[in-house]
Amino acid sequence: MSTNTETATATQIQHAGVDESLIPKTLEGRTVSPIDYMFMWIGDGVNLGNMTLGASLVVAGIATLNLFQTFAAAIIAIGIISTIFALNDRLGYRTGIPYVVQLRMSFGIKGSVISSLLRGIPAIVWYGFQSWIGGTALNEIAKVFTGGAFDNVAVCFVVLQLVQIGLSLYGFHAIKWVESLTSIVIMLALVYVFGVLLTSHSAVIAEKWVHAKGSWGLPFFAFIMMFMGNYAAIFLSAADYSRELKAGISDAKRGFLYFLPILIAYGFVLAIGAMLASATGISNPVKAFAIVVDNSYITVFVSAFIVMGAIAVNMVANIIPPTYVITLITKLKYKVAVTITGLLALGSFPWVLVQDSSAKGLGMFILIYSAFLGPIVSILLIDYYIFRKQKVDIVDLYKENGPYSGYNPAAVLAMLIGAGAAFTKVELAWIIGLVVAGISYYLLTKFAFKDSRFKKGTIFE
Repeated sequence: MSTNTETATATQIQHAGVDESLIPKTLEGRTVSPIDYMFMWIGDGVNLGNMTLGASLVVAGIATLNLFQTFAAAIIAIGIISTIFALNDRLGYRTGIPYVVQLRMSFGIKGSVISSLLRGIPAIVWYGFQSWIGGTALNEIAKVFTGGAFDNVAVCFVVLQLVQIGLSLYGFHAIKWVESLTSIVIMLALVYVFGVLLTSHSAVIAEKWVHAKGSWGLPFFAFIMMFMGNYAAIFLSAADYSRELKAGISDAKRGFLYFLPILIAYGFVLAIGAMLASATGISNPVKAFAIVVDNSYITVFVSAFIVMGAIAVNMVANIIPPTYVITLITKLKYKVAVTITGLLALGSFPWVLVQDSSAKGLGMFILIYSAFLGPIVSILLIDYYIFRKQKVDIVDLYKENGPYSGYNPAAVLAMLIGAGAAFTKVELAWIIGLVVAGISYYLLTKFAFKDSRFKKGTIFE
């Protein structure tokens, strides 16, 4: 898209009553370089949750997957993730629109409210959850430095949340440098831990994990699905990230910008998680750390890792998407919306979610919202690539009374059908929902709702 066209589009959209943060990014407004983009995804991947995923491979001292199977599953999953990322980020990259506006193409202006909330609400809950975990770790650091005089997790949680709200006010400018800093620091720390594990525990790690029999059956495919599930929400809103990336990068290169950093971050963190569990027999990485790196600074080291990891994940995955949703629905300015997002995360009662008694409820919450994510991304991809042949009038997406007003019944119904099918087999929920919703959307659009305005500009017009 030329600069003149971009300027004309931006001018037309400025009168559509949306905040400037939702207007298509111009070429000059894109400041994230490929290197910064890679660091962003490395920062998102190196966190305690992903390390726990690696540790979960070792159950009761026996690895369900050996070293080769683990990385074979990881590479397959990352390959699929990177492909979907590069496909779903293309509209945002080419036109500069965010995810909440992209949704209007398939679901309509009113229909997109429902589908955007399915991405925004879980992100707010996880924002609070990650911040509480980070606040707990920050409290441990405070106890060490004050000799136990200070001990208040709630205060640390609020302080950490206020810091994140302050950082998020600067948008992607803050994300860019925060992710670069955290990814470098955390990776250096993990290199040290990796070295300790290799020098002191290599024999037991080789026996328990590297040379384990493992499985090429359901555990192997379940791990792939679990891996993809971790990214389901993020690649759904891929446009929110790609619209910030500097122009001139081919689709293949963008796919590489996802594949390489996710492979580096996840590969390293998964390996350390599995190695820690093998060496200690403990699946909780925090407790395993304390045994492996046994010195007076271990509490501060582990706690700092958790705090930085929580901030890194929130900055990428849990702040921008719900902020755009709030901005679109309420017409508020970006800085007000991002502050509200942080305050809502404060009120998500994360101290309840981290309790053992809440684990079942939290698992049910994850299951319910994730069942809708595969169907939504399937509908977006089919609409853009098959129905519209990658041709979308961006200005129309911003017209409240334009061709995308109201809701698209075919998309909403297909999403519900796909989500319903996803619940039939939990282990494969994401892929089932994706396939069933995609087929349903194609058939419903072609054979039903014959007078639907959403057929305009498609192959069914």
